[in-house]
Amino acid sequence: MNAETAVPLRLALVGNPNCGKTALFNQLTGSRQKVANYAGVTVERKEGRLYGPSGRSYAVLDLPGAYSLNAASIDEAVARDVIRGFYPGEAAPDVLVCVLDATNLRLHLRFALELRELGKPLIVAVNMIDAARRRGIAIDPAELERQLGVPVVETVAVQRHGAKALVERIEQLAANPQSPTKHLAEGADLHAETRRLLAATVAMPSRTAKVDDALDRWLLHPLFGLLALAVVMFLIFQAVYAWATPLMDLIDAGTAWLGETVGAALPAGPLNSLLVDGIIAGVGGVIVFLPQILILFAFILALEESGYLPRAAFLLDRMMASAGLSGRSFIPLLSSFACAIPGIMATRSIQDPRDRLATILVAPLMTCSARLPVYALLIGAFIPQETVWGVFNRQGLVLFGLYAAGIASALLVSWVMKKWRRDKGEHALLLELPSYRVPHARDLLIGLWERAMIFLKRVGGIILALTILLWFLLSFPGAPADAAGPAIDYSFAGRIGHAMTAVFAPLGFNWQICIALIPGLAAREVAVSSLATVYALSATDDAAAAQALSPLISDGWSLATALSLLVWYIYAPMCISTLATIKRETNSWKKMAGAMGYLFALAYAASFMTYQVAVLLGAG
Repeated sequence: MNAETAVPLRLALVGNPNCGKTALFNQLTGSRQKVANYAGVTVERKEGRLYGPSGRSYAVLDLPGAYSLNAASIDEAVARDVIRGFYPGEAAPDVLVCVLDATNLRLHLRFALELRELGKPLIVAVNMIDAARRRGIAIDPAELERQLGVPVVETVAVQRHGAKALVERIEQLAANPQSPTKHLAEGADLHAETRRLLAATVAMPSRTAKVDDALDRWLLHPLFGLLALAVVMFLIFQAVYAWATPLMDLIDAGTAWLGETVGAALPAGPLNSLLVDGIIAGVGGVIVFLPQILILFAFILALEESGYLPRAAFLLDRMMASAGLSGRSFIPLLSSFACAIPGIMATRSIQDPRDRLATILVAPLMTCSARLPVYALLIGAFIPQETVWGVFNRQGLVLFGLYAAGIASALLVSWVMKKWRRDKGEHALLLELPSYRVPHARDLLIGLWERAMIFLKRVGGIILALTILLWFLLSFPGAPADAAGPAIDYSFAGRIGHAMTAVFAPLGFNWQICIALIPGLAAREVAVSSLATVYALSATDDAAAAQALSPLISDGWSLATALSLLVWYIYAPMCISTLATIKRETNSWKKMAGAMGYLFALAYAASFMTYQVAVLLGAG
């Protein structure tokens, strides 16, 4: 039997979370991947195909991240059972590839020792070796291989050909299968053995440890550390407005020019209206907020790369535990600032089922990036661009307040859920603090490029499709010959919007806002493009149609309405994709419906109170 027709050797990539395992899996398998769920659980299963230089085919499985074979979460239990060949319907892997983070071997080596004791053929891939070298960490792979008794290779999963050495070792092991030649001595301690291996094979720059200790004395201090975290978050939201304004003005001017040019080049009619009032006005109304989103993510990526985020989790652990959340909830909730979907999926690392459910239910209250275009539109239209106390941007202060309100609401909701729980116990947070490092510019640029592409694909996909659909609903049917009001009032969307005002009028929402709420369920930022399309089609003359959305709503809405809508989007029921993720992760339609119901009730009640109080204070 030749290599091409042989039964594929089964490789399993295993390792701690955030070791670059999935990036290595992508490097090895490319587009030859299948993604599904393991039978009976919501844990994702990724399998791909690798073809070696010899022509031999390998089935590569990307196992869920795990810290230990003593499982403390669903992900770890699945990984353990697959590795040992106990998982129902899942063949045991022939070779284990243990992926280690070269910058954090103190934590990752211990798991490699656990895997070695299983006696299965094992290859250790020391990943992110380039990052380790930049930080002055010297690793001797040959000595580590001799000490471990298994093949050790260096990899850089994010570089082209960064897994070449690993593929060569896989081919060698396929031709000559070997099990580990060394094992722990009777009674040996894994932590002690890890320290011995580090001393023998790794040289850490002494300066790094001294800098880490000096910074931690301040940044982990119970008072000064929290103050530093508050200052960092505050400065981020100030920068979102102060730095993005010139770029936003440029994009806004470009969109207006394009609309005017296309409108002048085409004869009046449905095609002109579709392109100018629908696509250009709708999609352009969302793209203008790309600079703010990228600035926000630049800070988040820099904090993550620097090693600061785990320290923020440590600082906030006590406060989160008192509110009924596990300290492990911090990372999922932080991820939810980007999008609630990965945040909810990240709750798999939380051992306690009740803590996990509480985190899932409050994750949508974190202000995801899709809300930012809505916030930016309303703040820009109703909050003056001025300096407060000689230093701070007033618009940035309001944005910071909206984010803070979402966080405070999440803590309050989780505290209420804790009161209803029978189990009032708290679970200690065990966390490995990585060394501080200066973020690498290339890594930041790659992360920002990925975020920009995700945003633009949403604009070019779901947002574009919904904008065109909304344009159709707003344009047809036309007004009858004896119509007294504007044509848009007689359209499908106009009728729906006017009908919805019976429910939303106590919140100060007009029919245009009601229309925007519907496509906003697919993706929150669609609400902005929807408003842009509605107002473009509602215009009575070409000059008004070409006007930017911000001055249109500032002239047509009261401050009370704007404040009510801002508060609505703090709590608004999440997008359909998030609902689907909650259903998948909890395996319960009831819990999904409960999440949507309580968020709608919160949004309605908070907006109602905001609007009524604002009207009483004269803002109506």
